[in-house]
Amino acid sequence: MSHVVVVEDEGTVREVLRFHLERAGLRVSAFETASPAWDTLPGADLLVLDWMLPGESGLQLLRRLRQDPERRRLPVLMLTARAAEAERVEGLESGADDYLTKPFSAAELVARVRALLRRTQADVPTQLSNGPLQIDLSAAEARLGAVRLNLTRREFDLLAFLTQHAGRVYARTELLDRVWGADFLGGERTVDQHITQLRSHLSDDPAQPTFLETVRGKGYRMRPWSTVEAQSV
Repeated sequence: MSHVVVVEDEGTVREVLRFHLERAGLRVSAFETASPAWDTLPGADLLVLDWMLPGESGLQLLRRLRQDPERRRLPVLMLTARAAEAERVEGLESGADDYLTKPFSAAELVARVRALLRRTQADVPTQLSNGPLQIDLSAAEARLGAVRLNLTRREFDLLAFLTQHAGRVYARTELLDRVWGADFLGGERTVDQHITQLRSHLSDDPAQPTFLETVRGKGYRMRPWSTVEAQSV
């Protein structure tokens, strides 16, 4: 399921966006301002961004995003009441992939979001690997060497997410948002339980992990295989 981040300060518009995007089968995280949305962007598939925001404007966030190595490839659909050609050009030249002027129809919004996702996800790899760990995203299958791992859907999603972002530490709250979704009502203990289950599947020793490492006071990360090999030398 594709993850769309929405940043829109008008509450009514924000909820309308959430409703129609979720109805289209997308997972949505919605924010009023740019600051709390920033940390969700590395795990997102698309950003729907309002031009006029309190504090950091949508245009400023877009420019910052395009300069950040971890976020710069994220597709962005700009929303604005600004209809002048010069302002549309400014948004596109700042890095927006598409532009939608308010008011807009729900059908056009969803069509543009889907078009952007098709265009950008065509280049997303369907195979992930980290040493002997191989993950086939299209088949929802994970293997450790020649052994197929018998994972639940959520275990697979968590393992795939951490593998795709190997080396980066994620707090439990971040993992809940990225893997379970912002509307999930469970607590952080859910993440701990799934990490424990994954370690069992991977025969991973928590004290000396090969794959899933606990970073005290911060969260969890997938160890890049290069660091595992270097440690064994």
